[in-house]
Amino acid sequence: MKTLIIAVGLGLATLSGLSACAVTSGQSTVGQYVDDATISTRVKAKFAEDKQVSAMRIEVETLKGVVQLSGFATSQAEKDRAGEIARNTKDVKDVRNNILVRAGN
Repeated sequence: MKTLIIAVGLGLATLSGLSACAVTSGQSTVGQYVDDATISTRVKAKFAEDKQVSAMRIEVETLKGVVQLSGFATSQAEKDRAGEIARNTKDVKDVRNNILVRAGN
């Protein structure tokens, strides 16, 4: 139940950013912006459901279907798992895993 609440909260936070619908640099249309925001929300929701990955410490940004992960992981296994989850998310074209491993977080 807790992970569902977190996932819904993350989704709402992402969607609230869509209210302005400003197309950012590199995105050609509002539709692409919405698609990228949807991908980011899917990845974050999967992180919230996964016991090994912290959705709170890892940021997800998407541009033209390419997901960039950043933030901190407590182990290489967590970093690798986050990349795997992102790669296996619908509509993701590529993943750039820039998560830093810092033990003791």
